[in-house]
Amino acid sequence: MKLSRRMTLAAAVASSLAVTTGATSALAQDAATGYVALGDSYSSGLGSGDYGDSGDCKRSSKAYAQQWASANSPSSFDFTACSGAVTDDVLSSQLGPLSDSTGLVSISIGGNDAGFADTMQACVLQGEDVCLEKIDEAKSYVSGTLPGKLDSVYNAISDKAPAAKVVVMGYPRIYKLDGECSVGISEKSREAINSASDTLNDTIAKRAADHGFSFGDVRDAFTGHEICSGDAWLHSVTVPIGESYHPTETGQTSGYLPVLEANS
Repeated sequence: MKLSRRMTLAAAVASSLAVTTGATSALAQDAATGYVALGDSYSSGLGSGDYGDSGDCKRSSKAYAQQWASANSPSSFDFTACSGAVTDDVLSSQLGPLSDSTGLVSISIGGNDAGFADTMQACVLQGEDVCLEKIDEAKSYVSGTLPGKLDSVYNAISDKAPAAKVVVMGYPRIYKLDGECSVGISEKSREAINSASDTLNDTIAKRAADHGFSFGDVRDAFTGHEICSGDAWLHSVTVPIGESYHPTETGQTSGYLPVLEANS
């Protein structure tokens, strides 16, 4: 059966539109070269020093995001990650720089929603029983409530920066088990903390994948460099207390930065 001239013309127009739309989309993605770094203290660089005038947000010049921007010279760089941030903070105060020209977004978020700081403090100060109870509470939150919180953040990023490559950065395990620590919390508590970190990472990775984002898993990078390893890239208990259990400058440079580079 022969196609009518009208049908042939319609097909040609549709094909032309598809090619044009595809080309426009590709051009938009090529033009999107700005970088926006979102998230919490693991992204702001708390623990690595040199916070400039960033106040309580503790944005370090040695944070992995700042190092990536310095090495790659994106067309623009906006650093809105802030120490202590939870998902609601990202939504309310960090997304302003996102736009059609944003080509890369990095973010670590979720640890504070799950009460990471309070859990670690309980483990250090209140003993094993309270520690394990707090960890169970945190894991329950991560499994039940956090996925919806992450979805809200990830949806907002996609809406505001549709052309961006989004890299969701994870969290390291805190302790090397059967390591060199002879004092401090119990080995059972250390094992439970690591298990909670795995639960958090697995949940974040699943939500990131479902949104088409990359997951920057830093656990392998930090293996052999946990607290109690003898070559830690994470602070143990510090003064001031806020930097405890956060990456050192080496943790940012040798742990986080290579993972972002591999996924960006």
